[in-house]
Amino acid sequence: MTAPIAIIMGSQSDWDTMHHAADTLGALGVSYDARIVSAHRTPDRLYAFAKGAKAAGYKVLIAGAGGAAHLPGMAASLTELPVFGVPVESKALSGVDSLYSIVQMPAGIPVGTLAIGKSGAINAALLAASVLALSDPALADRLSAWRQAQTDAIAERPEGAA
Repeated sequence: MTAPIAIIMGSQSDWDTMHHAADTLGALGVSYDARIVSAHRTPDRLYAFAKGAKAAGYKVLIAGAGGAAHLPGMAASLTELPVFGVPVESKALSGVDSLYSIVQMPAGIPVGTLAIGKSGAINAALLAASVLALSDPALADRLSAWRQAQTDAIAERPEGAA
């Protein structure tokens, strides 16, 4: 069986950000498939992947992209699956270019757009897991436990305060 979530990115360098989504899914016990599928350099690969993603058994796509950041929108235009876009921080414009590219999709081609960088990758994984948890009570329990552990890790008072 195919993993329920695909993490796609435009280049190897995007893995520096997107591995945070993979790590979060791993911590939740959710399998994923990570692939390089560039909207610009491998458009035929993108087309084949996105058109066949639902039939292959994927339930959610997490698409990370930097620069022009066309990958999330192009993937969303080719599949009915939910697509969560993660803007990867770029050197030129610190990821703002990526954010604008992903968030400005035309009506009818939705892409759930997350924060730039690591936070966005983690939150994309949590959103994807939340979608799957709607029909997976065991995952819902793991997700709830993960969130509770995050809450429990926050101290009530700062260290050194009276």
